[in-house]
Amino acid sequence: MKVFDPKIIFTLKNYSKEKFYADLMAGVIVGIVALPLAIAFGIASGVTPEKGLFTAIIAGFIISLLGGSRVQIGGPTGAFIVIVYGIVQQYGVTGLAIATMIAGVMLVGMGLLRLGAIIKFIPYPVVVGFTSGIALTIFATQIKDLFGLEMANVPADFIHKWIAYAQSIDTINWWSALIGILSILIIAVTPKISSKIPGSLVAIILMTVLVYFMKNNFGIQDIETIGDRFTINASLPQVTTYQIDFDTVRRLLPVAFSIAMLCAIESLLSATVADGVIGSKHNSNTELIAQGIANIVTPIFGGIPATGAIARTMTNINNGGKTPIAGIIHAIVLLLILLFLGDLTKHIPMACLAGVLVIVAYNMSEWRTFKSLMRNQRSDAVVLLTTFLLTVIFDLTIAIQVGLLLAVLLFIRRVSAVSTVSLLENKLVTPSDTDSDYGLEDEKLLIPKDVSIYEIEGPFFFGVANKFEETIKQIGGSPRIRIIRMRKVPFMDSTGANNLKNLIVMSHKDKTEIILSGVNASVKTVLEKSGVADLIGEDHICSDIHEALEKSKQILADT
Repeated sequence: MKVFDPKIIFTLKNYSKEKFYADLMAGVIVGIVALPLAIAFGIASGVTPEKGLFTAIIAGFIISLLGGSRVQIGGPTGAFIVIVYGIVQQYGVTGLAIATMIAGVMLVGMGLLRLGAIIKFIPYPVVVGFTSGIALTIFATQIKDLFGLEMANVPADFIHKWIAYAQSIDTINWWSALIGILSILIIAVTPKISSKIPGSLVAIILMTVLVYFMKNNFGIQDIETIGDRFTINASLPQVTTYQIDFDTVRRLLPVAFSIAMLCAIESLLSATVADGVIGSKHNSNTELIAQGIANIVTPIFGGIPATGAIARTMTNINNGGKTPIAGIIHAIVLLLILLFLGDLTKHIPMACLAGVLVIVAYNMSEWRTFKSLMRNQRSDAVVLLTTFLLTVIFDLTIAIQVGLLLAVLLFIRRVSAVSTVSLLENKLVTPSDTDSDYGLEDEKLLIPKDVSIYEIEGPFFFGVANKFEETIKQIGGSPRIRIIRMRKVPFMDSTGANNLKNLIVMSHKDKTEIILSGVNASVKTVLEKSGVADLIGEDHICSDIHEALEKSKQILADT
């Protein structure tokens, strides 16, 4: 599979009017669905509404044009709200733009290095943990606008945020609360009436008309709208240049890494889900490169981080999208709305947008999956809760790093637990096939006097290398010959090879010969590169236990 192979090239080879019509319809609908989400994500991320739209337009176009999926729709997503908001608060909009561009370079690098498949192996509890944590954090950020609370500043951290909400509970604007709750109900009920009409769009249209009517006919002016807080720039974005130096890159590298990892995980997860629905297969490396290019280019035009959006991708599929042309059309539709209807967005109530994001947070929460994983083995529950709590209490950067580290350590512990080292005594039960250590029937072979046989089962890597050394010490003794059976060792790393080398050196001091049995090709390569083969001698590395026993008899006879 090519590293960079945009799906649009393949899909256009047999393109037809029928496919274009399907893509056109799907693209128009997805563009309309994306409108309220792009605005809401932009505002919730701590930037202006049009920056969310710029991101959906530019990144959406690039991801569809260059991506490795037939139906992936790119743009700003709810998962980025928390991390983007934190970056804006700490480093400003300029810092966000530079961090996004650095993340884009990382994503391109991941794709060129063919890391697309590896990203998919991030443990599921880590993914669910930070996704659920982000969902809860998004919900927490929307309480002020949902209930129209009068607060000068909302604290950044989760706990102090809720303390501040409790202290401002007496400032609830009941009109805003009514608009927010009605928006949530409309979004929840709309799919039961029609699955084709996006509930968020219905809520925004109805609530905007209602609030406009209330303001102009009943004099109710205290319901805050987008126009009350922001000045909408309904025009083409301007190109912005940034001064990037080494010190800036060094400071922003951790948050850029979080953006890149989150983008990679979410986009490939979205593409994988889409594959299962349409029966296709995306090119993960191409997708990463496209996501990277999108995140390099978008900040130049004032955009924020973008990735593959699962909800919009599924909307595209459900409405008949066939090729990346649908995603390109969705971007064009958003551009036309921005240019010709952008001024109308100033009338959208903030409480309504808060209601949209509350539903987004609920859909992201995956609480049923969370509950199910908590019933799984304890290690999965520990990883899940740790990632979740770190995401909520601290930030996504720490959560991803600690969650992945914890998952890796627990994985090593599991593998170490199934890897065993044992001493075989008296009679040895072994397969009868003399060409290898595997056969269909068993036979019993006598172990000669002054010969000890140890068997290693499982990977011989840094997680179990010390276990092997400790087992040898516990058993003790200095036999004339020590045969180490490695038929069930699928691979060995440098730590395992080093421990084996130390054992050989110490054994030679005790006048003990080491013979290796059942060494496969990959393990033998490690032995040769690490110098173990030279130390022990090629004739002491045997293909099976029969050859090893014959070698031991020869050594005993010669002494």
